[in-house]
Amino acid sequence: MPDRTSRFIWPVLGLPGMVWIALFFLVPLYVVFCVTFGTVDPIFRSPVPAWNPMEWQFEQVAVVWDRLVGPNNFYLPPVLRTLLYVVVAVVACMIIAFPVAYFTARYAGRHRALILALLVAPFWISYMMRMLAWINLLQPDGLVNFIITLGGIIPLEVNWLSGNPFTVVMGLIYGYVPYMLLPLFAALDRISPSLIEAGRDLGASGFELFRRVILPMSVPGVVAGTLLIALPMMGDYFTSDMLSKSPSTSMIGNLINLSIATPGQSGQAGALLILVLLVLLAPMIWYTRSNMKSEVRS
Repeated sequence: MPDRTSRFIWPVLGLPGMVWIALFFLVPLYVVFCVTFGTVDPIFRSPVPAWNPMEWQFEQVAVVWDRLVGPNNFYLPPVLRTLLYVVVAVVACMIIAFPVAYFTARYAGRHRALILALLVAPFWISYMMRMLAWINLLQPDGLVNFIITLGGIIPLEVNWLSGNPFTVVMGLIYGYVPYMLLPLFAALDRISPSLIEAGRDLGASGFELFRRVILPMSVPGVVAGTLLIALPMMGDYFTSDMLSKSPSTSMIGNLINLSIATPGQSGQAGALLILVLLVLLAPMIWYTRSNMKSEVRS
């Protein structure tokens, strides 16, 4: 009797979440598809969605594809640049967050909650305000140039805010590193101290212990953190706009934002959005399947 009851209880409890996902994810995603595969009003240049999938057209997708791989492939550099920026930023976030997460999980003790709160607290401030603070620091007469020139003694002036890729990547790292830290902490906190002690008793060095025990068991946190920050990074346009404002550092998000603001190009923005979704869909499916297999084995 309890088993029969539980078969009805859990679907009922999960129903609100399923309705929420359907209303606020699946329905908007379907609208994006309808706009992407729809047409454009020839007079007002406004999108005309095709609500019936049997009436979908691929003109907007063909335009985006031509701008990616055709003779005038001016979409390709921002796409490749985005992939490069995201890879560098994700790796940097991992390198920064892993030691902090490991220290907090292993050695912080009863102060771990306080340390995590202190690490995350600055990011409760508006993202725009934090980027504006970076702009003030990186101005030609800002604090960063003042420090690297030793107060003006060294005749060196770096223009950080004029199409500098390093500035954009650093902005991405600064903006998203906490979202890598928390999944890593959760994964490292689950590692039993007895496993580490057993490795030491068997004569494993610090590097071998990290390579054979800590790193393999932290893979779920690494993958979760990577997916958690890669998705918003791929669609980020605000960081490049605030810290560069140069076409030489534009990303896919900037293309999407520009297409939305341009009359008659909403379908192209939807096609670019679908491209980002497809790029990230494969690792997300792989992560979900690997988790399911690990749960079955356990």
